[in-house]
This record gives sequence, C-alpha cells and structure tokens, in this order.
Amino acid sequence: MPILNRAAELQDEVAEWRRHIHARPELLFAVENTAAFVTEKLKEFGVDEIVTGIGRTGVVGLIKGKGEGRRTIGLRADMDALPLTEVTGKPWASKTPGKMHACGHDGHTAMLLGAAKYLAETRNFNGNVAVIFQPAEEGGGGGNLMVKDGMMERFGIEEVYGMHNLPGLPVGQFAIRKGAIMAATDEFTVTIKGRGGHAAQPHRTIDPIAIAAQIVGNLQMIASRTADPISSVVVSVTKFNAGFAHNVIPNDATFAGTVRTLDSEVRTLAETRFRQIIEGMVAAHGAEAEISFNRNYPVTVNHPDETEHAVAVASAIAGEVNVNAEIDPMMGGEDFSYMLNARPGAFIFIGNGDSAGLHNPAYDFNDEAIAHGISYWVRLAEQRLGL
Repeated sequence: MPILNRAAELQDEVAEWRRHIHARPELLFAVENTAAFVTEKLKEFGVDEIVTGIGRTGVVGLIKGKGEGRRTIGLRADMDALPLTEVTGKPWASKTPGKMHACGHDGHTAMLLGAAKYLAETRNFNGNVAVIFQPAEEGGGGGNLMVKDGMMERFGIEEVYGMHNLPGLPVGQFAIRKGAIMAATDEFTVTIKGRGGHAAQPHRTIDPIAIAAQIVGNLQMIASRTADPISSVVVSVTKFNAGFAHNVIPNDATFAGTVRTLDSEVRTLAETRFRQIIEGMVAAHGAEAEISFNRNYPVTVNHPDETEHAVAVASAIAGEVNVNAEIDPMMGGEDFSYMLNARPGAFIFIGNGDSAGLHNPAYDFNDEAIAHGISYWVRLAEQRLGL
C-alpha cells in the first residue's frame, strides 16, 4: 500500500496552498487569515460540519463516512508561525518581516487540508473524521485551549493523532515511539536580591551576581546528582542579566531558562530540587530570591495501541524499513501533549529531508513530503474506522 495515486495527484495543488500560507505567517492565536483560508477550503471540499473559534482561533471540520458508524477520530495540524526573519530567498518566502514558518506548520496544515479533500471525496470509512487545525502551538498552548473548550466531547473524538516534520529524516520515512516522545517544557525566572555597593568593597555588599553564578552552576547537579542517571533531565539557563557599571555591585541579578523532563515524577523532583538549591544558597549568603517556575507543556506520551496502528499505517505506505518505531525521545516540547492527555492517540514524525533545522531562519518545509503525509492521514482514518 504505497503512496496513494490521488495523494500524488494532489501534491502540486497542496504545495500551492502550503506556499500561500508560508508567505503569510501569523503568530500564536492571531492566525485569523490562516484559519479563514482553512475554513474556505473545507467548505469547498464539502466537509459536513465546520466550527471556528475553538481555542480562540482554531478550526475543526467533521467529515462523515459512508457507513452508520458513530466513532470519530481526530487528526490534528498546527497553524502558527514563529517570530523570526526568513532568509531562504524563496519566491514564497514570508512577506511579513519578523515572522516566518520556521517549523513547518504551513506544511502540516496543507497536508491535513489535502487529506480532508481526499476523505470528503471518497468517504471510504465507517464513522467520522475530525480534522483539527490548531493555533498557538509555539508557546501559547492552543492545544490546551481547544481541549478546554470541549472539543473532544463536542465532536465525540475517541482517538487523536498528530504529525510533525523532522529535518534530517529522509523524505518518505517516518519515526515514532511508544511512551514519552517529547519533553515537558517548564520555564523559570529567578531574581536574586542582595545589597549593592562599591565594587572595591565587596565585603560591604551581598553580591547577587556571585550568588546567582554559584546557583547556575549548582543547578546542573539536578541532572548529574539528583535524578536517576537513566532519566532524561535538562536544566538550561538561557538568560542572565545584572549590573550597569564596571565599579558597582548591583542590588539584584536575574536569570531565566528551561527545565526539560520525560517523566512526570522526575518533573516534580526537578522542580523541588530547583527550589531547594536556590533557597538554600541565598539563605547561606544572606540574600533573598524571587522564584517563578511555570509548568508549561506536559510530556508528550504516545499510547501503546494507537502507536502500533500508526506504525502499521506508516509501514504500509513507506515500507517497514522506512519506519523507525523506536526513535529516541526528544527534549523539545509539543502541545499536542494536551490532546494525548485527553484521548488516546499517537504523534509521529515525517521526513523533511536534508533541510535546515526547525526554528532556523533558513528552514523551509519540503513539498516532496506532501503526498506521503496525505497518504498517512487518509490510510490512518480508513484503517481506524473501517467500512
């Protein structure tokens, strides 16, 4: 069961949709034009029910099959772009300075539209397919808002599936794993409050820079000495701001960053130890600390049975040799995690070939992957719903 002939026929048309979206990037929830484009296409395809405004600017289309079945599966794509300035020089490059589709969400949206067109034409399944177009994956938690808006209950979604392109994985290949596939993405900001003074008289101060620097180093003990060595933990300090002159010790210093984990218990352990390290060190030096630790996206966890279904479909399209069913987990985050917490399902990677990396200003989605993605979505819907 290789690439569908109809998917191959649709590739050029879907690529044009993809390039249209790519040239008009929108951020977070402000994806009104992209959502309007999606809605217009779904109407053209004859999708039975189209609901907008879910999760603020999300769109869901319901396609009914030929049979009497009532089961519904959800297929999800993300729509938002990133705050980067594109450097690809492509004819379809971003027309909006400071915004670009650097993660391939334009390709995800276009592939799901292609699948919706095919499924609305054929309807060779017994039940319903909900095509989900989500805003604000890049930090806004749009998937969480769509779930909170009652999307699963409203459309009777019993299983939900997601797909993301992966640079470096050859076009025509897929990768997936059971269990944790992407990390929880917690964020922190810490301000150390000391007592400023003359740089030549440090004994009269409580130096927040020296204290903060020690804390930054000691936070690495969470991964090396707190967590089980086989557990995945990343603590990265990505910002450090303090001071204003060569000869002045400031009153405070602020640093910020992220903690990534692949297990809920390790996630809690990391936060607990994070706070203990900071509170203990500032107390030892007579300083104070303001700690903001925000739990962001949860771990993205693929359900076992649904992952097996995804592997079977991908293998039928690409061949077993072209499906890695045990890819190593990644420490990046994904808010499809909220949907997988609400319903069983699976998240799979599709090859983008030898492209620039994700979130890179030189990145572009590979249109050669389109037919593979459409075929995966269509066959997954048909396999899970039967006829």
